[in-house]
Amino acid sequence: MNARGRYLPSMTAARIAVLPDKATAPVIVTTGAIEQHGYHLPVAVDSLMAQVWTARILEALPDDVPCYVGPPITIGKSNEHAGFPGTLMISKETLRLQLMAIARQVSAWGFRQLVVLNTHGGNSSVVRYTLREIEAAYGMRAVMLKHGAKLKPELSAQEDAYGFHAGELETSWLLAVAPRRVDMTKAVCEYPARLGDPGELRPESAPATFAWASQDVSVSGVMGDATAATAEKGERWISQIVAGYVACITELATHKSNL
Repeated sequence: MNARGRYLPSMTAARIAVLPDKATAPVIVTTGAIEQHGYHLPVAVDSLMAQVWTARILEALPDDVPCYVGPPITIGKSNEHAGFPGTLMISKETLRLQLMAIARQVSAWGFRQLVVLNTHGGNSSVVRYTLREIEAAYGMRAVMLKHGAKLKPELSAQEDAYGFHAGELETSWLLAVAPRRVDMTKAVCEYPARLGDPGELRPESAPATFAWASQDVSVSGVMGDATAATAEKGERWISQIVAGYVACITELATHKSNL
């Protein structure tokens, strides 16, 4: 089945009604964001990457593995990036209600598995508890898709711990898929904390963490080393992550997963 044949919003209601594999086919819904990504990247990084992941997954997915794609959620819970130009946001309640509405319709169409591919960390906690509600309300299997790719050997310990926004990883991805949208002359290296800092209270990857807004921990909006990014790294990492996603979807579709 080609990628276009898996996209539910492009189908007629009559076509959706007669799809043969609804009991096993996962329906992928992406949850992204529109928010600042420093001075060198576009604000649509997260939602753009959601499109990239979906397209690459469908290209790599074996034809005999049933899987469909539902409508995307492109604006996310991004209040941590308030104060920087270009950031749009919805509330946690709105994000939850959008997911519930999509799940309700997907369930009414007869599908039994909903898979969320989330590309924005600020959505994660809301997505997790909403998936539990979806399972309880509609009797569906509802999971957050994980790729399981191990990128740590290629990232420095500092970048792995504190490069969590617009740093080496995201900048490399964009250099690989949309190089014209990246201005490396404006890329910076800025971290919200250092591995050797004293104490246990830090914004991420520490025994004790605190709530933060981008303006609290970054002047540029970058949290990581964007200057270390390359298109070659981006393409390699994208391929590794897509392979992980495809394996997970295949397991879900063939009932081999314990998720």
